[in-house]
Amino acid sequence: MTELNKQKIFWHSRRGMLELDLLLVPYAREVFETLAPDQQQLYEKLLQEEDQDLWDWFLDRTEPPQTKFKPLIAQILAHKAAQAQP
Repeated sequence: MTELNKQKIFWHSRRGMLELDLLLVPYAREVFETLAPDQQQLYEKLLQEEDQDLWDWFLDRTEPPQTKFKPLIAQILAHKAAQAQP
């Protein structure tokens, strides 16, 4: 992946909600490059969703209409939980 694309993913991971930024920005910085290409594409598609929908999915208030997002959402939440460990 080119440096330009990595920067694009990082900037698209910055959202209008601080809560989403705290989940997505560290994931983009620390995990995105290690993902398989199909998973990177899925993350890019996830970033195209609306902030409020993303927030509801991360809080498990609603289910994403595309079930393919569910494992990725779980991975992002697991990454955040691992960061919180001392």
